[in-house]
Amino acid sequence: MTLWNNIKQWFSDVARVTAREARLSLTDAGALLFFLGLPLAYPIVYTLIYNPEVAREINVAVVDDSRTQESREFVRMADATESMHIIGYASDMAEARRWKDRKDCYAILYIPSDYSRKLGRGEQAHVSFYSDMTLLLRYRSMLLGMTGLQLQAGADVRSQTLSSLGLSGMSGSSSPIDNASYIMGDTEQGFASFVIPGIIVLILQQSMLLGITMIGGTRNERRLANGGYDPLEIHASATATVIGRMLWYVLLYLPLTLYVLHFIPVFFSLPHIGSPLDYLPFIFPLLIASAFFGMTVQLLVKEREMSLMVVVFTSVIFLFLSGLTWPRYAMNPFWISVGDLVPGVWGMEGFIRINSNGATLAQNAHAYHMMWLLAGVYFITATWVTAYQRNHALRLSLRR
Repeated sequence: MTLWNNIKQWFSDVARVTAREARLSLTDAGALLFFLGLPLAYPIVYTLIYNPEVAREINVAVVDDSRTQESREFVRMADATESMHIIGYASDMAEARRWKDRKDCYAILYIPSDYSRKLGRGEQAHVSFYSDMTLLLRYRSMLLGMTGLQLQAGADVRSQTLSSLGLSGMSGSSSPIDNASYIMGDTEQGFASFVIPGIIVLILQQSMLLGITMIGGTRNERRLANGGYDPLEIHASATATVIGRMLWYVLLYLPLTLYVLHFIPVFFSLPHIGSPLDYLPFIFPLLIASAFFGMTVQLLVKEREMSLMVVVFTSVIFLFLSGLTWPRYAMNPFWISVGDLVPGVWGMEGFIRINSNGATLAQNAHAYHMMWLLAGVYFITATWVTAYQRNHALRLSLRR
């Protein structure tokens, strides 16, 4: 009978801790800002910033020292690309640089005087392209445009050469092998379609960490103000306290997760071919692991404001460790191991596969199991941190 009473008491403590944590969260304006405001607003703000996804019709100045029919044709082809807009001809490079300094253009196309002569001799002609690197999105768009233009111009020259040799039957074929590219996961070739599906998963984790650590910092401040005693804390075991808090955070984030992972891609026409029956169960252990992770990180947060410094600083680190900006296989083993300890890293990897490439939950079994493993590890560390903080506060009160 005593064992049964202990079990009932434990579940009762879990329910009381959950209710108390909900009350503390819903009455704390700062925590609400992170729990609700950040995941509701940030995905919209980030996506609006990166829309339109591809830079088009970028102003380009031309310096044509060849002044021939071939050079003018090359300029017309450049102007016909979707990435470049020829604003005019500059008399020399000095004038073109002045246009660029005034931001009238962001690139300079230079055609040397021997361009047409080399083409006529069957030699390799050179065209120089000087691009502004202040915005990589512009540079990427112009680079792709110039690459396509180079291939097309080369194909046209080969076609004309074959035609002049009397091989008109082959002149329509620019290449012996036809090829077509099919972009998987990012059909728009846009920055938002590439980065937002991963960013929104990290937003879920980091907003939860911010809210949890802010509440933890406030709890420490109450202990300091009351001689080591927190008058708002439920007297329960460390395991019941940790489980009860985790339940509230997960319940709070379930509708937010549906909004961030499902409706944001739908609203902004981002890649979204995965099934909710795959990515919603996949994210569930991420929420649990993130809650326990936040309760573990509370050890570093002594005051309410410290949560901003700890969590915001780690956001950039976690973004790089995820492999979104630099592939994980190119990292050294130390940083790969550090990234393996972050639930959001596994969440981003698996969600992108499901959401953008149509993978199933079974195909992401490794990432799924790793998040459950981290949930177990951080449950142990969160329980230890909770017990340690209580004992430390008790020792401080006894010294007084």
